[in-house]
Amino acid sequence: MALRACGFIVFRRLVGSKPSPSNIEYLLLQTSYGEHHWTPPKGHVDPGEDDLTTALRETKEEAGLGAEQLQVIDGFVQELRYEVRGRPKEVLYWLAELKDPVTAVTLSDEHQDYRWAPLDEACALAGYKDLQDTLRAAHRHLEAK
Repeated sequence: MALRACGFIVFRRLVGSKPSPSNIEYLLLQTSYGEHHWTPPKGHVDPGEDDLTTALRETKEEAGLGAEQLQVIDGFVQELRYEVRGRPKEVLYWLAELKDPVTAVTLSDEHQDYRWAPLDEACALAGYKDLQDTLRAAHRHLEAK
């Protein structure tokens, strides 16, 4: 059975700028373990918990951003499948806008740093092709709206 995790691609629009895809930054968190990779907030599904609830809980735990601070964007969900230490893993990402772009991020012990980054920088930090593709898909979704 695959490990299952859920999270959000969290983005913000720069303050004082007109709504435009070029004014969007994505939140990435740097892990405090392993290779210190960069990832959106995500985590494992608890028994009896639905996927979206997991994504909201994990985003609150890892970045200090709760449902009241996020606007979930309709029509976007990406599923990634890959192996971690020889075991299959599935990760579902939804897309959410930070309602107030100056809201502070509060990291858990699982992460040592965070960064708000435009698409190209976010993709460079992400490192993994499937996560880069997910960030680009999110950006295309926002451009189409």
